[in-house]
Amino acid sequence: MGKIKRWGKLSHEIVFEKYGRKIMKVIYQLPNNNTSDYYLIEQGRAVAMVALTDDGNVLLVEQYRPGPDNILYELPGGIKNHDETSIEAAKRELKEETGYDGDPEFVTDVYDDAYSTMIRSCVVMKNCKKISGQTLDSNEFINVKEESLGNFRKHLKSGKMTDVEIGYLGLDYLKLL
Repeated sequence: MGKIKRWGKLSHEIVFEKYGRKIMKVIYQLPNNNTSDYYLIEQGRAVAMVALTDDGNVLLVEQYRPGPDNILYELPGGIKNHDETSIEAAKRELKEETGYDGDPEFVTDVYDDAYSTMIRSCVVMKNCKKISGQTLDSNEFINVKEESLGNFRKHLKSGKMTDVEIGYLGLDYLKLL
């Protein structure tokens, strides 16, 4: 087939925008000279973390998610503010969502999805301690769960949570796989 090349972007337009996300219609010229349209989600950078308490439990957040129409366990995280580093965003999101603080270490960045512009930073937080109550946004309804490492692994293997790749990258980084 030959060397893979970038496709030529012929046009792009915003077809919908809300909650900091845009749906973009992008028309590409393909290597065979045909054109094809794609609908991409354009969104900011994000962070998610594997947060471990002093006694080795993993902090998870439980919340309803409209996409899968289900209540899911998730890793703490969220959208990074424009001027934040991954570490700053992780500390802020962990405190807002859980009331915990810890010692952060950056692991890596990952692509969120093949049809999204989001890049999600993976951070591990060690020695997490409860320091305050949650400070949730008006559209956030979150329960905080401390799960054993074994239960966390079961959640990851089930595929019934978001940010599975961040979970495995964090556990690998911590040598806990």
